[in-house]
Amino acid sequence: MLIDALIFLLDSVATAFVAVLLLRFHLQVTRAPFNNPLSQFAMALTDFAVKPVRRVVPGLWGMDLATLVIAWLTECVLILLVVALAGRFGGLGVAALAGIALIGLLEVAKIALWMVILLQFMLFVVSFANPHSPYMSLLNAMNRPFARRIQKILPPIGNIDLSPMVVVLLCSVLLNFILPWLAGQVRVGLM
Repeated sequence: MLIDALIFLLDSVATAFVAVLLLRFHLQVTRAPFNNPLSQFAMALTDFAVKPVRRVVPGLWGMDLATLVIAWLTECVLILLVVALAGRFGGLGVAALAGIALIGLLEVAKIALWMVILLQFMLFVVSFANPHSPYMSLLNAMNRPFARRIQKILPPIGNIDLSPMVVVLLCSVLLNFILPWLAGQVRVGLM
């Protein structure tokens, strides 16, 4: 029971840290305005890890890859800790470590998809509750990469933008069907 509580605590802390790292990455990629509390929170909380890794992992096309690498490594370390705490650390070979690396990548993708869904709901709530909120420009900037692609295919119908609903549906399909299938394939490959 104590081991389960420790695993839960480690998972909660690691997932929250990865979510903040992915938020930082998303804010940078979308070129969202920096002068808001959310951006400053993400930078302040993750600078201790990102700045040293930037010396080793360069950026690519304006993307801060060091942030993604840290998120992925955090998930891999979490998986290794859970395996060790569960007592199944004995026979980890190269194939098992490769599987852990792939599962870590899938976990980062899962957190990123949940963040996109949360972003869509935040945009929906703020746009109805207070469309002139100072956070609307930030939410619009963060949503623009997803909405723009869908709006090219499905333009607003009667001044109602359906792109957030399509984004949530696509993310849900990825979360509920594609990612579990991929994780199952990785686990089958390990056995």
